[in-house]
Parts: sequence; structure tokens; C-alpha cells
Amino acid sequence: MHLGNVFCALLAWLSVRAQGGTLVLRIEDLDPGRCKPAYTAQLEDDLRWLGLDWDEGDGVGGPDGPYRQSLRTPVYADCLEALSKRTQVYACYCKRSELHAAQAPHASDGTPVYSGRCRALSPRERAEQAQRRAPSLRLRVPEPGQDRVAFTDGHLGPYAENLARDCGDFIIRRSDGVYAYQFAVVADDAAMGITEVVRGRDLLSSTPRQLYLYRLLGKPAPRFYHIPLLVTAEGRRLSKRDRGMDLGYLRQRGWHPEEILGRLAQLGGLLPSEEAISAYELARLFDWSKIPVENIVVPEDFLNGFR
Repeated sequence: MHLGNVFCALLAWLSVRAQGGTLVLRIEDLDPGRCKPAYTAQLEDDLRWLGLDWDEGDGVGGPDGPYRQSLRTPVYADCLEALSKRTQVYACYCKRSELHAAQAPHASDGTPVYSGRCRALSPRERAEQAQRRAPSLRLRVPEPGQDRVAFTDGHLGPYAENLARDCGDFIIRRSDGVYAYQFAVVADDAAMGITEVVRGRDLLSSTPRQLYLYRLLGKPAPRFYHIPLLVTAEGRRLSKRDRGMDLGYLRQRGWHPEEILGRLAQLGGLLPSEEAISAYELARLFDWSKIPVENIVVPEDFLNGFR
């Protein structure tokens, strides 16, 4: 985990603890090529080390398991069948943009709007295409001007999109059978009774697509809180490339969990100045109104001081 991941996990944990809620840890390992068991083990070890425990989920259990998406294919198949009965789903033989469909799309990825090319294929054309390759499955969105998906984010306020204009028909299952992120998280949140989702603001544009899926499936949607990103002085969001901001690196350097959490809490407006503090002590201070709306620049001297 880099510090941007930690910041998001911390705010999600604090919001749940401040409300006396139940925190669910779900491992979103849809893509077998990118998701290794060792990564899951490291992530869970990092969370425990930080003191960010969870009430249900991987390694803990609970009533809505399994909590790894790689084991939840039957849930997705049932939801897909429900959508297919409404003729909302069609086969797509285009290759572009498929590789990343199982991953959470970020605003900086520049995902193009799908043209709808395969929506209008004739039965003969579909049969010809099917001989060449297996199709992915796309979800049909309303025609331009027919519908707008709007919601009020718990942190950022009102937001709306016209799906046809802003994303087009989107993939819900890849041609290799892997279910897409947009589809799987909706199916899982609905099945698990999730009422609140906290995530980075670079995923804000995903929410209208997910709300549209909730509507089609007849399921209640959770409340969404999209938080500011931790960015470099150049405005680039932190990533695994930033080794100095990697939790493994910081642990090796001898940082303590309370030191890291205190630094992040100060950046996030929860503390007036930097101090070492535990997650449970921070929970008493948590208030969404304290969290900045705009992205947070991590100062160059962030790693100085304690070590």
C-alpha cells in the first residue's frame, strides 16, 4: 500500500468507527493476471499493523462471504441473468479497453466513450464475429437526452452524468469471462448490504454507472463519499511508483503506525499539527467537515522528522 491507499483506508475506517458501524473488508481480486495471494496477505498485514481492523471480511468471516471476488462468480452470474432478461446486455466484439475492465477506472486513465458499434450488429454479423473471437458483454445505457444519473456525494456534493455522452455502453464482463469492476462491486455491495462506500475522487465518474446498475437490478444504493487524493507537487496522484511513500519502505525504515497515521491526519485536517496518534484516538476526532475537498499535496519534507 502507498500512502494514498492508507489515507483512503483510514478515512473509511474512521467514518465507520465514528458511527458505530460494521467495517467490511472485501478483496477485489477479479483479474487473475494482476491479483496474487501474496498481495492480499501483505495488504491485510499492513492494515492490521496500522490498527485498521475489520468486522467482516477476508480472514475474519461473516454472514455474506466469501469476501474475495474471485470466489463470487455465482453472484455475478445471477445478476447478469437478471439484466439479460431485460435485454440490457449485448455481445461486443471490440478489443479496445477490454484489458482494464476488471480494474477500478481512474480519472487520469482517459477511458474513451464507447461508440456503440456492436449494439447495432445484425444477427448475421454477430454470427460472423463470434467465429473469430469470444465477445465481451456490454450494458446498454439510455439514449442521449433520455436520462441523466444524478446523486449527492456525501463529501463533494451534487454530481451528475449523461451516460450515453460521458461513457457510453460499458463492459460488464470481459471476453475471457472475467466480470468487470463496475458490475462486480454493485453486485457485491447489494448482496452484502453495504450502506456506505468511501473511495478516492478519481472514481467519482464511476458512480453514475453503478447507480444505473443498482436501478436496473432493483437494489438500494449505498451512500458514496469521494475523498481528495494525495498528490505530488506536480499534481500527480501517488502510486506504487513512489517508493518513498510505500508502506513497506516506511516500515523497514522503522516508522511506527501512530507516526504515519498522525502525519496523514494532519494532512487531512483532523489534527492541527503533526503528532503520533492511534486510529482509535483519531476516531473521536473524526468529522467529514474537517476533510478537504480539493486534492492534498504531500510536501517534499513529509518523510522528515520522525526518522
